[in-house]
Amino acid sequence: MNWYLEVLKKYAVFSGRARRKEYWFFVLFNIIISIVLAVIDGVTGSFSAEAGMGLLGGIYTLAVLIPGIAVSVRRLHDTERSGWWLLIALVPLIGAIVLLVFMAQDSKPGQNQYGANPKEATA
Repeated sequence: MNWYLEVLKKYAVFSGRARRKEYWFFVLFNIIISIVLAVIDGVTGSFSAEAGMGLLGGIYTLAVLIPGIAVSVRRLHDTERSGWWLLIALVPLIGAIVLLVFMAQDSKPGQNQYGANPKEATA
């Protein structure tokens, strides 16, 4: 949970690097929270089949949009790539696969142009 809160504390920090652990725990908690909110939306009747989400899910999605983009950019920085690589997700199917591979790669050792390796700083 600390990794999730750490990302939220760095709400709009697009500089620096983010470990795999930080990124994937944020993704995991987003999925869990989204499922719980979808169930609550379904029970309360605020779920919209046309939109694919309910009121609470929509509010949550908007709340974590910028932190999600920021941690993704920092994760790409950790693999020594520019944050502009996020735009590859706009390419259907192939873009998402390429981005998934980038996010799963290990950190580049040592310092790079985006800062010190966060894994080495906490190890």
